[in-house]
Amino acid sequence: MPTTETRRFNPVLLWSIFLAVIVAAFVIYRTSAREAIEVRVAPVNHQNLLSSVSTNGKVEPIEEFPAYAPAPGIVAKVYVEVGQKVRKGELLLKMDDADAVSRLATATTTLRTAEATLHDIDHGGSQEENLTLTSDINRTQIQQQQAAKDLTALQLLQQKGAASASEVAAAEQRVQTTNAALQSLQARTSQRYSSADKERVQAQIAEARAAVAAGQNSYAGNNIRAPFAGTVYSIPVSTYDFVPAGENLLDMADLNKIQIRAYFDEPEIGKLAAGQSVKITWDAKPTQTWHGHISRAPTTVITYGTRNVGECIITVDDAKGDLLPNTNVIVTVTTSQRFNVLSVPREALHTDSGEFVFRVVNGKLVRTPVQVGVVNLTRVEITSGLTEKDTVALNAINNRELSNGLPVKIAE
Repeated sequence: MPTTETRRFNPVLLWSIFLAVIVAAFVIYRTSAREAIEVRVAPVNHQNLLSSVSTNGKVEPIEEFPAYAPAPGIVAKVYVEVGQKVRKGELLLKMDDADAVSRLATATTTLRTAEATLHDIDHGGSQEENLTLTSDINRTQIQQQQAAKDLTALQLLQQKGAASASEVAAAEQRVQTTNAALQSLQARTSQRYSSADKERVQAQIAEARAAVAAGQNSYAGNNIRAPFAGTVYSIPVSTYDFVPAGENLLDMADLNKIQIRAYFDEPEIGKLAAGQSVKITWDAKPTQTWHGHISRAPTTVITYGTRNVGECIITVDDAKGDLLPNTNVIVTVTTSQRFNVLSVPREALHTDSGEFVFRVVNGKLVRTPVQVGVVNLTRVEITSGLTEKDTVALNAINNRELSNGLPVKIAE
């Protein structure tokens, strides 16, 4: 009989082959059909894009009046309150001005005396002196006429032998004396004062006028009045306070004319230009917004604390006395604006190895190069590479990195 040879296989080898087949099948399945991941997406559409930069700024008046103590003294009275609107010329504050009044009165008296002296010089003397001089001239003229008559009479008598030579000589002496006296009096009417006398008095007048002006300034400094219509926004002193010279007494300004001094970091300076519109907010009034424009763009870079900045002056266009000086505000400058442009959310734009986005096409990501225009904090203008019918991926729900060809499904 033929013999049948029975062949036996190793069980371990059989199990190894079986597991290898299962692993190969799983790998082939995962390779041919990857699981789609959930991604957030956004449509490509037209919007208005604004690009802006923000920083802090400090409010300051354009037209301001700070009042200072002209000399050491006591605050006599404060006539206004903080926040009060005042008219031009209205009395705001008064210092104790007894010394100023006394100095002004003394200077005024000296000036009037010097002016009276100059008047007398121009008119040959005072009215009393001129009346006295005229009287003296008239009396001397009468004496001269009498002496001449006496001389003539004695000369006739001498010819007749009735008068001596000594009597005639004495009469001649009296005539000469009255003539000299008359000439002296007449000279005084026009030559009483020399040019040096007049120059001296004119110098006294100039000095007295300067003293009066100084006294008036001192008096005005002690009686502080509003130089223009505005609002009092600071009064650091009180009645009866003693203040040194130069101490700040009061501040007022036209709060309808204010500006903001702001400092922008160096990388942002190139975006700023005069005339750009500005939005202004203040934490003290969070529901209110003011508007303005750049009146002076930065012209140089300076060090401000630890920052390299450019100083910018912003004029507030709609101030109505509701922004107080020295307050800190936030200014947002619109550096560019584009209307109805094609754009996508900023997080959809990738910038590594060029600028591109991932379009969602038939359940897969397609890497698409794009060209961009204006960029602001939230959106990016797309100038080429996309159409309004496209949809772009923002990010994966599970934070997985996006890649070209990746199967995706849109997250709800």
